Amino acid sequence: MARTAIRTTHVGSLPRTPELLDANTRRAAGEIGEEEFYAILQHSIDEVVRRQVELGIDIVNEGEYGHITSGAVDYGAWWNYSFSRLGGLTMTDEDRWASQEVKRSSPGNIVLTSFVDRRDRALFADAYNDPHSGIFAGRAKVGNPKFTGPVTYIGQKEVEADTGFMRAAMDKVGASDGFVAALSPGSAARLNNEYYNSDAELVQACADAMAQEYKAITDAGFTVQLDAPDLAESWDQINPEPSLADYRAWLRVRVDAINSAVAGLPREKTRLHICWGSWHGPHVTDVPFEDIVEEILRAEVGGFSFEASSPRHAHEWRVWRDHDLPAGTVIYPGVVSHSTNAVEHPRLVADRIIRFAEIVGPDNVVASSDCGLGGRLNHQIAWAKLGSLVEGARIASAELYG
Repeated sequence: MARTAIRTTHVGSLPRTPELLDANTRRAAGEIGEEEFYAILQHSIDEVVRRQVELGIDIVNEGEYGHITSGAVDYGAWWNYSFSRLGGLTMTDEDRWASQEVKRSSPGNIVLTSFVDRRDRALFADAYNDPHSGIFAGRAKVGNPKFTGPVTYIGQKEVEADTGFMRAAMDKVGASDGFVAALSPGSAARLNNEYYNSDAELVQACADAMAQEYKAITDAGFTVQLDAPDLAESWDQINPEPSLADYRAWLRVRVDAINSAVAGLPREKTRLHICWGSWHGPHVTDVPFEDIVEEILRAEVGGFSFEASSPRHAHEWRVWRDHDLPAGTVIYPGVVSHSTNAVEHPRLVADRIIRFAEIVGPDNVVASSDCGLGGRLNHQIAWAKLGSLVEGARIASAELYG
């Protein structure tokens, strides 16, 4: 059936409620049992799905509420959730945000540094170390595991809960189209490795494990979104700056792993999210989209989600003018940003949508957010941005479809 309007969605993470965060903390402390916690989780998912539907979001999700971490801050849950879903990990007491062993790459040998050894951070050290700058506002101590054995998937119960709660919430409000986010193989592999002989072996092992989660999501009737900030963000996490040839070769391993993990899934039920990291930093050392888009377009997925409104990447709509969109795929440009508190005017949102529609065709555009809005924006601002996204899509639809 022909489209008559621009569809809307977002990247996944939405602000958690105080009740849900408190319940998760009490669960971790043994103060409430699984039954009580899951009742609170289902209620929270019911409400976040209902709110999306009432706002006018077409492709909803559960806010990644099933990916919550203990404590009062939910930043990092998009990644941390995998620590309890992958076997072969041993938890350490190493704080991710503390100084860690410095690692250096060499030609032909890409090695990721610690999260605190970024080139952007070095250039703006005063800003990054200023507790009032907002770059790491709300940061909490986060422990890191390491790979000490063969990677396996042990999250069957959790992903079943993710999809089950999502389906129940959608059924209550009559929602028909939903997605669930899951970690990409390359992002899952961004931990210290003490077991595998090579980076490629580790990434492929993560692909084999995470493939089970992807299949569970699509089998439940949802689109699986592969969260792969590693594809773009990692450029800033490599010291010294690598050659583009070396970085593209490093990306190739990760895109090949993605293709392996989604093989056999309905292509239209897969989408890949690329971003340059959700922290509110200057991002002046981000790799240009143009330099990596050809490798990313090798991913055999049904759609590409990417930043298109952040101050460092809003100009990169041109990559879609200069590169053909693979047949049978759509794009999910971010038309509202996670990295600023300013709420985009609906007319600006519409203009952004129209620009992409004129390049790839309106039927191939789904209006989205740059990245997850949970953990980085106040809940009032996050929901206002989604409201502006929906209104902007309505304006664009009227002008594109008549």
